[in-house]
Amino acid sequence: QVQLVESGGGLVQAGGSLRLSCAASGRTFSTYTMGWFRQAPGKEREFVARITWSSETTYYADSVKGRFTISRDNAKNTVYLQMNSLKAEDTAIYYCAARAPLSGKFSSWGQGTQVTVSS
Repeated sequence: QVQLVESGGGLVQAGGSLRLSCAASGRTFSTYTMGWFRQAPGKEREFVARITWSSETTYYADSVKGRFTISRDNAKNTVYLQMNSLKAEDTAIYYCAARAPLSGKFSSWGQGTQVTVSS
């Protein structure tokens, strides 16, 4: 299992950008699929993006496609979420998560980082 710590959240105006980082501990980080999820007030947690261990494949929720980019640096045990053209509806707590090889679910989670977009 890996331990995850998110950073980079904050307050930004609509149309602005933020880059979230997720630092992972553990020697097996490079083998994990990594994902970003978010939870807005009063709503359930939802998927945002994921990236395979080799960065070969990325997948995005329709609501962020074309605006957000997920990437990773296995040498630094870090995964990123570049968020551009932010909208008020992107306001949420953003969570980093890890899915072990051959596992069907994300089992390791960070504590979350708040992103607030003012309109």
